[in-house]
Amino acid sequence: MKRSIFSAAAMLLFAATAFASPLEVDIHDPAMATDGGTYYLYSTGPGIPYYSSKDRVHWIEGGRVFATEPVWGRSVTARFNGHIWAPDVSYAGGKYYLYYAVSGFGKNDSAIGVTVNQTLDPASPNYKWDDKGIVLRSVAGRDDWNAIDPNVIADDKGTPWMVFGSFWSGIKLVKLNAGRVSLAAPEEWHTLAARPHTPAPDVKAAGEGAIEGPFLFKRADYYYLFVSTDFCCRGKASTYRIAVGRAKDITGPYLDKDGRDMAMGGGTPLVSENPKWAGWGGQGVYSFGGKDYVVMHAYEAADNNFHRLKILPITWAAAGWPSVDGRALDTFHTVLKQ
Repeated sequence: MKRSIFSAAAMLLFAATAFASPLEVDIHDPAMATDGGTYYLYSTGPGIPYYSSKDRVHWIEGGRVFATEPVWGRSVTARFNGHIWAPDVSYAGGKYYLYYAVSGFGKNDSAIGVTVNQTLDPASPNYKWDDKGIVLRSVAGRDDWNAIDPNVIADDKGTPWMVFGSFWSGIKLVKLNAGRVSLAAPEEWHTLAARPHTPAPDVKAAGEGAIEGPFLFKRADYYYLFVSTDFCCRGKASTYRIAVGRAKDITGPYLDKDGRDMAMGGGTPLVSENPKWAGWGGQGVYSFGGKDYVVMHAYEAADNNFHRLKILPITWAAAGWPSVDGRALDTFHTVLKQ
């Protein structure tokens, strides 16, 4: 989930525990945005669950973006059951664009869609999600990439780009049209990051090379690419970690702190190790009140490895490299108001 290769057992565990705690927000693949002084949080789950908050600590469950499911979802994969993955929300031209993914577990029969709204406030008379359908689709056996885990950013010229991908041949970047709901023509594609992997004997399977959940963030002269590596969704056996590299051009190459190309397996760890947490990832990076934060989920070993929402401050070194103190995993907590 960020997304990718869930076993059936892991999926059942996720469904059973996603809202198990009455106190903390248990969540996968959080995406955040603000509207009218309120923070809104969107996550992987049935219909895309969402929450609202005034302080990023106390959260109210708000319902779902889709009352049922995207009407086109089951045309992508017969395994789609209404569980929507890895949302991403951005604002442009007076509208909010919420990108999301439909997929079948362990296969790349997948598609990224987008739904559009004038506001994120469900109490507003203008609140209405308008689903624009499929932006990008991958087909098992045809494509060596996976159309999930979208994130959209505009470059310095205002051109929108979508970064996405999970397992297979890694993280891709593709140019969108000005309306942000389809690919630009002629199509322009780039590979930004990948992990060493041997293709699976079954070309429809993911194989090795666990990398997913890309997110692009612009700061000063650099675009920073954050990715989730290794494995989520395995409880105490989860090995999820966040890695980062940077480039002066949005199309790359993205190099880590040691100069290694992320397309060749490079990537600098973002969060320092904390043995009380099995793994962390599914991240977005945002600026709030002039400070930068990583928003992610993490598996707490002391509490049955439930996936907690974490919003942790980023420290920037003089040379421009980001880091997060892993000890903050212990001290940041949320409250889910009933």
